[in-house]
Amino acid sequence: MASRSGAVHVATTMRRYKGKTYTSHLLRRSVRVGKKVTHETLGNLSHLPAPLIDIIRRSLAGEAFLPACESFQIERSLPHGHVEAVLGTVRRLGLERLLASQPSRQRDLVTALVVERLLAPCSKLATARLWSESTLAAELGVQDADENEIYNALDWLGARQSRVEAKLAKLHLQDGATVLYDVSSSYYEGRHCPLAAFGHSRDGKPSKPIIVYGLLCDSQGRPLAAQVYPGNTADPSTVPDQVDKLRERFGLSRALLVGDRGMLTQTQIQALQQRPGLGWISALRSPAIRKLVEGGALQRSLFDERNLAEIASPDYPGERLLACYNPLLAEERKRKREELLQATEQALERIAAEVERRTRTPLTADQIGLKIGRTLNRHKVAKHFEIEIADGVLAFSRREDSIRREAALDGIYVIRTSENEASLPAPDAVRTYKSLAQVERAFRCLKGVDLRVRPIFHRRPERVRAHIFLCLLAYYVEWHMRRALKPLLFEDEQLEAGRRLRDAVAKAESSPAARRKKALRRTADGLPLHSFATLLEALATRCRNTCRVAGAAPGATFEQLTQATPLQRRALHLLGL
Repeated sequence: MASRSGAVHVATTMRRYKGKTYTSHLLRRSVRVGKKVTHETLGNLSHLPAPLIDIIRRSLAGEAFLPACESFQIERSLPHGHVEAVLGTVRRLGLERLLASQPSRQRDLVTALVVERLLAPCSKLATARLWSESTLAAELGVQDADENEIYNALDWLGARQSRVEAKLAKLHLQDGATVLYDVSSSYYEGRHCPLAAFGHSRDGKPSKPIIVYGLLCDSQGRPLAAQVYPGNTADPSTVPDQVDKLRERFGLSRALLVGDRGMLTQTQIQALQQRPGLGWISALRSPAIRKLVEGGALQRSLFDERNLAEIASPDYPGERLLACYNPLLAEERKRKREELLQATEQALERIAAEVERRTRTPLTADQIGLKIGRTLNRHKVAKHFEIEIADGVLAFSRREDSIRREAALDGIYVIRTSENEASLPAPDAVRTYKSLAQVERAFRCLKGVDLRVRPIFHRRPERVRAHIFLCLLAYYVEWHMRRALKPLLFEDEQLEAGRRLRDAVAKAESSPAARRKKALRRTADGLPLHSFATLLEALATRCRNTCRVAGAAPGATFEQLTQATPLQRRALHLLGL
């Protein structure tokens, strides 16, 4: 007598026919007849998708299934991809070990401040709240930090600045290294910091006091050290401190210092000449170039067949003078000068019309002079105008001879250096001077949307210095990230090689690959190109989700990362993560 069992299952069979393998998925029920078990086929499931066949198999085996929305809930979702990228780069660079060789609470807090400066630059008070809105605080275990602890960590960083800078210099500077130096300033909010003073504002805010700071970089623009000065400090007066830093703190017996014409003045160069082993590269200012032209040492005919010529002058003993001519720069200066002259003439004509109208109460010469002074100071071309002022009278005209003398120098600049031809050929000297543009880029990143070093609110000088150094460390990380992520950014990947090969004087041109990237706005493999800021935002969409299984006890959660997109995978791969 046969007894039937209701055990239904999915059986998978494989058979070969004419060299091919065929797989079948059959829905079967087990049937027992006496002591023998046979299988009754109820249907063929082979036409169904593999995931659905797997669900049927597991369901018949006793598993219970619920809709995804009912099986677990996402309790919280925190942006993680940008933290993963920046913090991963910090650790790959060994920045934590540069801050302190041993782990500590202060080191974790400073690391979090550096990373958050790149993710969402803001005040220290806002930082304490914002870094818990991503996975950063949890990654470094600083979720419970308050503003007082953050300020203490900032003080800890300030006390270690000299040691950290020395470690950076040891990593990136060797004897005979080229060092780039430049100065900038940022405006200050408030009146209580002794460093805040009125000076030359580079932020277009003359009504606010400023703080001056100098940035020392290696030949590639990598930031190594920063020094803060009162806002009324003249740029050239900061040079001796940098020389002492190179020789005494960094232990370089030989170095080449590169600074612009406003930094390495004649006085500073004379001081540098008294320091053996310290070379320099700078440039002449316009009055000095005019003097060379008028003295016959520099003639425009030198540029008939070439754009770079080495000249000599008894006014610069022991120096090499490299005269350069760029026709595009000449055309740009001509255009800009004409625009300034026309704008000044229009303003003077308005003043002249006002003077002519005031017949009942004529303007005095002093009143007219004040109005003219404001106009001339705005456009900086007073030397090109002849102006006659009297009570109720204003007459002006262009000084054509002055304009012609200045136009004769259009497109000409002169590099000066202490280095001989054997150690530094003329084209390389020009390229090295032009590399100061990399320090200018550092200032743009520090003061722009990337790091927002300004406005500065700290009252204590040591905290202002620590704030500037913190921003330097953040830019150090950004500098390395930008180089690694070039394939995904609107960056010229052939820029470094191009600098060494192209004409040293001629205007820099983007490589064909860079122009193609900007035209298509896509990488070679079809990924969208980004700026550095938008790429971080795209990375931030990779989240860490805290999930809870339905019906589980409170607190019984697990974490799950969202799958990385192709763009995110590519970025992390480029960063070596």
